[in-house]
Amino acid sequence: MIDYNQKFRLDGKTAYVVGGVGLIGREVSTAFALAGTDTIILDIDQTKGEVLVNELSGTGLKVSFRDFDCSDMENLESSFSDVHDEFGTPDVFINCSYPRTDEWGESSFREVTLKSFRENIDMHMNSYAWLARLAAEAMKAKEVGGSIIQLGSIYGILGQDLTVYEGTKMHENMTYATIKGGITNMTRQMASYYGQYNIRVNTLVPGGLSGHVAGKSDTQNSIFVKQYSQKTPLKRLGRAEEIASAALFLAADAASYVTGTTLMVDGGWTVV
Repeated sequence: MIDYNQKFRLDGKTAYVVGGVGLIGREVSTAFALAGTDTIILDIDQTKGEVLVNELSGTGLKVSFRDFDCSDMENLESSFSDVHDEFGTPDVFINCSYPRTDEWGESSFREVTLKSFRENIDMHMNSYAWLARLAAEAMKAKEVGGSIIQLGSIYGILGQDLTVYEGTKMHENMTYATIKGGITNMTRQMASYYGQYNIRVNTLVPGGLSGHVAGKSDTQNSIFVKQYSQKTPLKRLGRAEEIASAALFLAADAASYVTGTTLMVDGGWTVV
C-alpha cells in the first residue's frame, strides 16, 4: 500500500527559499522546515532572517539564513555559487522574492518611466529567470532531479480589474503585469526543456492576500479588500499559509507528475 502521508514529506532534502522572510516566504520557509527539509532562507533582511531561524531551529528544525540580494544582477551568479558551495545542490528551489525600485508605486501607464520599467524588469523578472536557470543547471549536474517553483500572480494571467481600485488611490501596474507574465511563460519553457532531467518547474499563482502591502507595514485599503472580496467566489482574501501549503505540494513527491503547470491559489478569482 502506498504511504500517501510520506508523499508530502521532504525529509533529507535541501530547499532554497529566496525571499524567505517575506509575507509568503516566511510561511514557505516554515512549511518546508516542518516537512523535513534542510531549509536555506535567502533574503536581504538579516534581522527578520535571524529571528525566524532562531524561532524554527529552537524547535529542532534544520534552518539556516544567508544574506542574499537577488536584485544585484552583476553578482547574482557568484552569490548563488557561494550558497551552493556551502549548502550543496537544492532539491527544491522556490523564489518568493519581490525586488523593486523605490518608485515602484509609480508604475501605472500614465506615470511609469522607461528607466524605472527597465530597472524593475531586470531586477525582478530577469533575476527570477536567471536564478531558476542556475538552480536547474545545478540539479542537472547532480543528476537527481528536483523541483523549482516560481511565484507568479493572477495579473500575470489576466489583465487587472480596475473596478476593485475605485474609491482608493490604487491603480494598475504596467511593470508588474509584464514581469509576472514573463515569469509564467519562462516556467513553461523550462519545464519543456528540463523535464528530460527529471526536473519539475511550476508556477504558483497567489490571488490577493491578507497582510501588509509590499514594502510597507500598512495592510490593504479596506475599500479595496471589500471590492476585491466581493468579486472572488470564496468572498475573501487568501492567507500566506494557503500559498505555503500549495508550495509544499509542488515540492513533494505528491506532485511527481506535475510540471509546467500554473497552479492558481486565488479563491477562484481567475475563473469568473
